This record gives sequence, structure tokens and C-alpha cells, in this order.
Amino acid sequence: MTRAWQGSRSTESTGLLVKPLNCRTVLPLSFSEARSTVLREIRSAGWKPAIETVSLLESLQRVLAEDIAADRDLPPFHRSVRDGFAVRAADLPGTFRIIGEVAAGAVFPGSVLPGEAVEIMTGAPMPEGADCVVMVEHCMVSGDTVTTDRTLAAGTHIAPRACEATQGTLLLQAGTRIDYPAIALLASTGHPSVQVFRKPRIAILATGNEIVEVGETPLPHQIRNSNAQSLAAQVERAGGEPHILPVAPDTLPATRALIEQGLGCDLLILSGGVSAGKYDVVEPALAALGAEFFFDRILIQPGQPLVFGRARGKFFFGLPGNPASTMVTFELFARAALELLSGATDAPLHLTLAKLTQPFRHRPGLTRFLPAHISCTEVTPVAWQGSGDVPSLCRANAYMVVDAEIAEYAAGDLIPVLPQ
Repeated sequence: MTRAWQGSRSTESTGLLVKPLNCRTVLPLSFSEARSTVLREIRSAGWKPAIETVSLLESLQRVLAEDIAADRDLPPFHRSVRDGFAVRAADLPGTFRIIGEVAAGAVFPGSVLPGEAVEIMTGAPMPEGADCVVMVEHCMVSGDTVTTDRTLAAGTHIAPRACEATQGTLLLQAGTRIDYPAIALLASTGHPSVQVFRKPRIAILATGNEIVEVGETPLPHQIRNSNAQSLAAQVERAGGEPHILPVAPDTLPATRALIEQGLGCDLLILSGGVSAGKYDVVEPALAALGAEFFFDRILIQPGQPLVFGRARGKFFFGLPGNPASTMVTFELFARAALELLSGATDAPLHLTLAKLTQPFRHRPGLTRFLPAHISCTEVTPVAWQGSGDVPSLCRANAYMVVDAEIAEYAAGDLIPVLPQ
């Protein structure tokens, strides 16, 4: 679904663009439709990020650009998973003569014969002849003998050679986000460095005459530029490289010039100026640059006026200007685009279910993402004063996802939750 901007006129003396009320020509999308549109368009663009080599620790949260295979069997030997005694299962229960011990990192030089036992530590290789491990808690040692009343099957408390992976098995695929388990796997397969995709460069452009820089003292009618800072933090967390542009005033020429600058990055994220007001000039400025628009309104709260499109071969998002709306819509839509542009093969939305601690009602029609506090398996709505209420988000640690078709929830009902 694309469209060109229609029905606008500019005021040359001021650079303002005046938009008639009927200029929007596309019906708003549902949340799922909008998110599917973002994923489809980014994937269909066939983006191929550059590849670079970084050290193992520098690769954390980067996207892997090479397949990783096991360089040997994992584990490379039959490994004890308990402290105890290595014996023959056929001899159990009984009393055994202790003929030695083996610790992790060592190898027992002999072989276990009937009636013999080797004391063994967790992680040590099994001695020849033994086929199970009796846990030390189930043994009684007296001098050089050990007695147990346990009966075990062969293989008990042993991780067999190659039970985790055989040599050559694919362990991590290119496009995987590297987390700390992946760091452990990369280290265990001998990768002091690794190939990753280059971080996408994300331009961040806040718009509005009312915005001043963070270090300035605002007049009563002004606000500090918190959106650019929070977006930069979200971009960093999602694996991108943020580039904050100067604030765009509410004039068409200045906004267009800054948008052109932002389109030099891999993705442009704007905040503000995307509603239907007289001074909302973002869409006309984009249209003047030949943009195609995939949607400009979504049936969600917060964040209904939200623009997604492409101009000069680069994707852009025009997020609402209210801080909560900016933060929520980035997580729901722009983050998915950023992750795909990072080389990730998927960009899932990590929802979980939690029980409501109190009843909740809302007016159906919009999917709502409301501040909430989740603790273990329960979630409690956090009182908020609308999409400009940043303090409420600081009291919350999640967004409660309220279904557009469900008007009432009872205490104890399960509801989807998106962690912050």
C-alpha cells in the first residue's frame, strides 16, 4: 500500500505548508498489519550490510555474518556430569576397590575391571571400562574401598562424546544476534574474533519550533529535546549507530534540508510533525523528495499518527512527537526495521503473558500499549497521564498490550506484556 502526498499547498513567504483536512487518503492499518508491512518492505529491499571482523567480546549484541560449525565433537570425550565413582553398571550394587582418581583436565591411564572403581570429578573424561558414575552422595568410602546400594543403567551421569554436536555440525547461523551463550559457544569453538555485519547508521531528527537542546533553559512554552536522546539510546540498545541531527524547525525548506541529510544514513527516524496540524510539515517535505508512503496512521495508542516509507532508496519512520508515543512506536516498528538492517534474519516482538492484578477496562477499537509493572507472573497497570507522561514510563518496566476487541479484563486474566 503506497501513495503520494495529495492536496497540499505551500506559503512561500514563510516556508510553511498548509494542509487541507482531507489530504489523508489511506485507511489506518491495524497494529499487526502495520508491523507486517514494515517487515515485508524491509525484507523485500534485499539490504546487504557490510561485513567487518571484531574481537570476541566486541561481538556481543552484534549480528553474526558467518556460519559457525563445531570444530570437534562436543563434548570430545565421554564426560562425567557428577562427582562420584566411575564403575561398571553390571557390578552394581556392591563394594569396589578404588584404583585411582581422575579430575577435569586429566586422563586416567588404566582401565576399570570388574569390582574396581575410579574416583571421578565433574567434567572429567570417563576411564576405559567404566560405563556409569555413582554419585558421591550415594557412596560410603572406607580406606581403599567404596560401597553403594544403588543400581544404575549404563550411561547414567555421563554425557556421551558428541551428544551436544558432532564435528562439522552447524551451531550458529549468519544473521544470529550474538548474546552471552553465543559468546561461550564462539569461545569453545576457537573464535577469538568473528565476522559480524556493520552496525546500521541511524539518523535521528526531532522536529518542532518548541524544542531546545538538553543543556538549555527552556521558556515556559518550550521543551528540551528528550526524544532525540531516548531514540539514540533505543537505537544503541537495538544494535544501531545513532546520529543525532539538529532540530528541524516547522518550515518546509529547513525540514526538507535536514531530511536530505538524514537520508545519507541507512535509516531515518523523525519525531514530531506527522499529524494533521497546520505546522506538521514532515510528510510534505518527504513527498517533495519523491517519497513513497506505506502507511501514515495506525490503530494503536499511543502513536496513531505514524509514517513509514522510503525516499531515495532509504527507509524512514515519522514517529509521533509525544515522548511516550515516540518510545513505544520505536520499539514496535522502527526497532524491527533496524534489526533487519543489521543483518538479523528475524525481528521478533518478545511478548510474554502475565496475570492482571486488577480489573481493566478500555474503549475497544485500538490496540493499546500502556505502561505497566510486571513482577514474576503478574502485571499491574501504571497510572499515566497520556503520551507525554515520561515519569510514568520510569515507574513502569513493561507495556501492557490491550486487545483492540476486548473491552474488559478481570483480575487474574492473562494479558500480553512487552518488557521495556
